[in-house]
Amino acid sequence: MAALRRWIDPYLLLLIATVGIAALVPAQGGWATVADQAVTIAVALLFFLYGARLAPSAIWAGLANWRLQLSVLFSTFLLFPLIGLGAFALAGPLLPGGIATGLLFLCLLPSTVQSSIAFTSIARGNVPAALCSASLSNLIGVLITPLLVALLLPSGSGAGFSLSSIESIAMQILLPFAAGQAARPLIGGFILRHRVLTMAGDRGSILLVVYAAFSEGMVAGVWTQVSPADLVLVLAFNAVILAIAITATMVGSRRLGFAKEDEIAIVFCGSKKSMASGIPMATILFPGGAVSLIVLPLMIFHQLQLFVCAVLARRYAERP
Repeated sequence: MAALRRWIDPYLLLLIATVGIAALVPAQGGWATVADQAVTIAVALLFFLYGARLAPSAIWAGLANWRLQLSVLFSTFLLFPLIGLGAFALAGPLLPGGIATGLLFLCLLPSTVQSSIAFTSIARGNVPAALCSASLSNLIGVLITPLLVALLLPSGSGAGFSLSSIESIAMQILLPFAAGQAARPLIGGFILRHRVLTMAGDRGSILLVVYAAFSEGMVAGVWTQVSPADLVLVLAFNAVILAIAITATMVGSRRLGFAKEDEIAIVFCGSKKSMASGIPMATILFPGGAVSLIVLPLMIFHQLQLFVCAVLARRYAERP
């Protein structure tokens, strides 16, 4: 069992179980409305906890290394979208439209927060810079991701970009994050001392969002379009996307002369995509029935990046 947990994140099993529950007992009618309201509250709680955990001093320490921050932003919002356009062009004839769109949408998202910091710490990298990069990526992503969706996704994808969509994303992400920062002097110590509770809040929020998204997909009947071969293709595309991102950030940081600790932060922050931000954004930017297919590549990429980065972090940690 310990060996199984080493290679398979138990959280992946919870995600699969959540999708199974949504398939068997999807939220419909009044329950769907309740689920949507619960999702809004859960996402707000998630980013409130992010804000309450983040020390402002760590942000300023990370911003001082501006070359590192620009490198991560370049990878997240320029390199990844270019990779995504190539993946979308190749996947279009091979995969259902919603999944192909999901591959491109995945590449337009901000970086993760928790896992980027955790892997940088395990690998003995520049943790303050990673903390700043991951947080900055999510805050900037509130504006940049919807703009990239509007610019790069085809008009037939159903993506609904507007000022109101940016406002909705900001209300779900920026406002709770700012409230968490304001409350940090009062509750920051408690949150840092009770990491298990905050992890349960983080992961429980995402599971609830996944349940609501896949329930809508089941009700709309979109899952009849997906075959096992499609899932294998999605995994293959995700593996290539991740390999390109890790290789580019690793080689690029070395060519630019970054110290090994900074290279680690760039690799782990610049090669990841956030499911915590991505699924709520998808529910706002895309029509309800299409969301479950669009976020499918993101869910698979999430597990893949955890597995690959866990191995990579251990290799970094073994250096003298």
